[in-house]
Amino acid sequence: MLAPMQGLTNRALREAFTTWVRPDVVWTEFMRVNSQSEKKLLMPGDLREIAPAENGVPLVVQLIGHGRDALVAAARTAQNAGAVHINLNMGCPYGRMTSGLTGGGMLKRPELLEEIIPALRETIHGSFSVKIRAGYEDPRQIFSLLPLFEKARVDFLVLHPRTVRQAYEGLADHAVTAEVIRQTSIPVIANGDIRSTAFGLKLLEETGAAGLMLGRGGVGDPMLFERLRGRAAAEPDPAERRAMLHRYLNDLLPRFCALFCGDMQVLGKIKGVVSQVEDPELARELKQFTRAKNLHAFRAVMEALAG
Repeated sequence: MLAPMQGLTNRALREAFTTWVRPDVVWTEFMRVNSQSEKKLLMPGDLREIAPAENGVPLVVQLIGHGRDALVAAARTAQNAGAVHINLNMGCPYGRMTSGLTGGGMLKRPELLEEIIPALRETIHGSFSVKIRAGYEDPRQIFSLLPLFEKARVDFLVLHPRTVRQAYEGLADHAVTAEVIRQTSIPVIANGDIRSTAFGLKLLEETGAAGLMLGRGGVGDPMLFERLRGRAAAEPDPAERRAMLHRYLNDLLPRFCALFCGDMQVLGKIKGVVSQVEDPELARELKQFTRAKNLHAFRAVMEALAG
């Protein structure tokens, strides 16, 4: 799965991925649920993105919000707009996205989930999943929630085994992932720090995870999807990595130009993608991309990259 990453996995980037490396599943960026307005639960732009699939790849619509009634109404609205796969974000660590506890903040009031999760399951006719951190402060909080998810018949969990307090500090503790998988019959997708073929395959083998969700590792190296499938070199040489990056950016740039308004917005978005690339062999070029003052300068670095 290609992870939902706010500000990064927009529909232009998803289109590039679904036409190139074809993840098995793609996700929308999170859609904020407006608990203050029954008529405008989801933004018009969000509603336009809702679909069962993109280019034949299943699309998960991710909701972030608080309050049983607002979340249930938003899920119903998303279904009416065409969603068949709906996810509740219980993992975002960056504060309050609306006026109440949302994302990972929901784990501060786990008692409220006793109403929210069953109500969402009753409303959602297609697949219903939860993307979750291991806990708010306690990395073992997840274990106390498994019975609730099982009773509500949640279809699958995506587990990022850091706490909300950790944000992205330290390392994801996939020993927690393995233990969760041993303790539940719900399929679990492993998420967090998957940046190489070797690590991804080892994680699948050692945890028994039903699949992997690639975030920064996948956005930084789209071919990681194919490497994990054994259809591309697990350890590509510098020439291959250079060619991959050129193809990637050359594919993305016109899509971003069509989606976003103005050169500076496009430049900011494409630099956000470049910031996810980790490759010491291309350090000089990556620095040139980030220092580009305009799209003309950015394109000049792309041309030099092509040799």
